[in-house]
Amino acid sequence: MTYSGAVKVGGPAAVHELTDLMISKVAVGSMDNNAYLLRCRDTGEQLLIDAAAEPQTLLRLIGADGIRSVVTTHRHGDHWQALAEVVEATGARTYAGKYDAAGIPVPTDVLLEEGDTLQVGHVTLSAVHLVGHTPGSIALVYDDPHGPPHAFTGDCLFPGGVGNTWKDPKAFASLIDDVEKKLFDRLPDETWIYPGHGHDTTLGNERPHLPEWRERGW
Repeated sequence: MTYSGAVKVGGPAAVHELTDLMISKVAVGSMDNNAYLLRCRDTGEQLLIDAAAEPQTLLRLIGADGIRSVVTTHRHGDHWQALAEVVEATGARTYAGKYDAAGIPVPTDVLLEEGDTLQVGHVTLSAVHLVGHTPGSIALVYDDPHGPPHAFTGDCLFPGGVGNTWKDPKAFASLIDDVEKKLFDRLPDETWIYPGHGHDTTLGNERPHLPEWRERGW
């Protein structure tokens, strides 16, 4: 079945099958958060992005193979409600942005900064530090050697705009500048975007709208 990225709370995961990586997307919780399970096809090692809610749903998705690591994209509570339970059940190593970790009540084992890398088996992910939605939000980019890149953007980039900056002009300017410089300027239009809520998109779909986002201020 062709992957569309469309999921709903209580529904099945959507699976994006790449050459070296399988990406399973599931929606959980009252705020329709997305959680992503990444599995190296060569080694079977798994990583979870955002243990947002519904720990039993996430643990069923993870399955008997467990996870080696879990990344929290940022400190907002709707992105870590299931983190303690998932870590307790799996023994996973925890990762979060250096400047957001203090706001996450589960201890962070590895503090991520711009340019840091982490492994899922033989697959490498790169950390991108984006400031504005929170001080330490982290996006993860997989530069697929067999196709376009894939970026997990948390609440920093969605279809139709950047993340919420609560009408703070300074925070908005910081976020849109970072998103433009570190994602749009570095990555091709074919880059697949996996946000923290809602549907997926591509950089190419969103790039023409950057000027209007700046004009409207959100």
